[in-house]
Amino acid sequence: MKKFLLTVTLLTSALGMAAKDMVKTICSPDQRLMVNIALNSGCLSYSATLDGKQVMLPSRLGLTTTEGDFTHDLSVTCAKEEIISRHYEMTRTKTGKGHYNAVSATFDCTNKDGKKMQLIMQISDNGIAYKYKLAYNNDDHRRTVITSEASSFRFPEQTTTFICPQSKSNVGWMQTKPSYEEEYKADAKMTERSANGEGYTFPCLFHINKAAGEKSEAWALVSESGVTGRYPASHISDYNAENGYTIAMPMAEEGNGWGNTGAWISLPGETPWRIITIGSTLKPIVETTLPYDVVEPLYKPSKEYKPGRYTWSWLLWQDNSVNYDDQIAFIDLAAKMNYEYCLVDGLWDKQIGRKNIEKLSSYAQSKGVKLLLWYNSNGPQNNAPQGPRDIMDNIVSRKQEMAWMKSIGVAGIKVDFFGSDKQNMMQLYEDILSDANDYGIQVIFHGCTLPRGWERMYPNYVSSEAVLASENLFFTQHHCDREGFELTMHPFCRNAVASMDWGGVIMNRRMSRDNKSGNYRRTSDVFEMASGIVNQASVQCVAIQPNNIGELPQFEIDWLKAIPTTWDSTIFISGYPGKYIIMARKHADRWILAGLNGTKEPISLTLSLPMFAGKQVSLYADNKAKKQPNALPESFMKKITIAKDGKAKITLQAMGGIIIDGK
Repeated sequence: MKKFLLTVTLLTSALGMAAKDMVKTICSPDQRLMVNIALNSGCLSYSATLDGKQVMLPSRLGLTTTEGDFTHDLSVTCAKEEIISRHYEMTRTKTGKGHYNAVSATFDCTNKDGKKMQLIMQISDNGIAYKYKLAYNNDDHRRTVITSEASSFRFPEQTTTFICPQSKSNVGWMQTKPSYEEEYKADAKMTERSANGEGYTFPCLFHINKAAGEKSEAWALVSESGVTGRYPASHISDYNAENGYTIAMPMAEEGNGWGNTGAWISLPGETPWRIITIGSTLKPIVETTLPYDVVEPLYKPSKEYKPGRYTWSWLLWQDNSVNYDDQIAFIDLAAKMNYEYCLVDGLWDKQIGRKNIEKLSSYAQSKGVKLLLWYNSNGPQNNAPQGPRDIMDNIVSRKQEMAWMKSIGVAGIKVDFFGSDKQNMMQLYEDILSDANDYGIQVIFHGCTLPRGWERMYPNYVSSEAVLASENLFFTQHHCDREGFELTMHPFCRNAVASMDWGGVIMNRRMSRDNKSGNYRRTSDVFEMASGIVNQASVQCVAIQPNNIGELPQFEIDWLKAIPTTWDSTIFISGYPGKYIIMARKHADRWILAGLNGTKEPISLTLSLPMFAGKQVSLYADNKAKKQPNALPESFMKKITIAKDGKAKITLQAMGGIIIDGK
């Protein structure tokens, strides 16, 4: 700490001289991560090393606004530093308690016209977060438009990527894209162009491989946090050799062309946080809490929102199942499985009707279950025909609807089809969340953007889809074939930064109502069961079907009845993006290890599991699959005792899973 304090003192005094050219270093509390802030010929940039390894090359900083250009001809007139130590509690993410310790440095920048901008940079162990403030000391409350951002991310040339392309806008089914539902690609070169020519969606994972003569590698996960209705959500551009990846604003065509692409803000005003988690291994990536560390709750919960599991008919029974009798069957299934919720999907307004929804809700509550109801976000931004429509986009109709839901005991809503990252759409997300909280309703979003710190910011927010989710297994065999790859990618990318409504632990072996037709599932039963632990959301879909009750081994049913959805702690054990993942999560005093193998070959490992050392546990695993078309490995459960040193040898069968349950 003495070394850190000396660095701060030197930095403060040096910047007080308003130097035109400078390089100053900020160190993380553990001194391993070092960030250099440079002002070269009036252009501001940052770079980073971890344990002496270059992980980020000089990357541009700055904004272009109608208030002024803050990308060049800058001077830095002063800086101040402080140590941040923050403790907070969460109930809806990968950990129950957050501990954020960081060094914060604020740089006061002036452009050639005398206009001012602040750069706020926070460096934590394994984390970089920064944002900008405009007119921070100005009492003239004007307005401005941020038209572009120079912020960039440059990595060494040996870096490979694990990223998902941004879609074209105003395309896809009923013009509902972009919806963050494109395919990830693993270990690609930075120079490879995005599939749609529009760059990439957050989060973006980068592997800084060993360069010639180096002994170490590193990983970096880039995203953003703190996006509200006061700013659009952004993504990154395609790679450019000079600037790397730069922040990209929404496209003009998004949301049927409705809304502006820039950020329209009043002054003083600020941007969201740009966040980068950096580690020499994947452990800090999987365990990161940086999206939540840098934000604060925006309002208090109106009630205690209950986590849990839900059943969902539409995933495999589709539109025709949204009728009164089929929903009764799924309510009964939820009750039999001790689940808290049943989701009634789109078209309920016409195929069931409001009076029968009231009866369904009453029936569900008599069984100890509450309903979640689907809504179309609509307004003019998409052509999706499913109802209820034109309610959630209007404050009058929205509040009337939420009052009705509260009166009949509906616990939550799933709002679908947003198709835009523009500021007006971010305002709609925020409006829905805030109004829903007034009526004690929790919210899931689908066909939507990546949540950016929202679990902490909005206490009734649950999760978002924002991923190529399980419904696609019903639509094409291609997505069934890729399920193992996708679900071993998301713990390192999409689900590392935010809750993810993947949409189902699927126990049917065929993607159909009768379990005898449709696409073939390629993953084992234990893979699917373990995915309910690996995929993190506090209200989780377990897409068990009525037929499963008589088809599955009783030990699988019993385990699915007791699957938790909230966690006090998450520990990364082993894995590689797109290949396999093993993690342990703690719920109260219960540790559960879950592993997924997304490859076509068995993986054998020796693991260090101190949380189970010397204890008897339940092991759920797979036998080898039979060598016949479309065969899946058969599962088994047995009691084992972990060695006193916590060492355990395990084998993940091809497209299989493993669970070690300390309960």
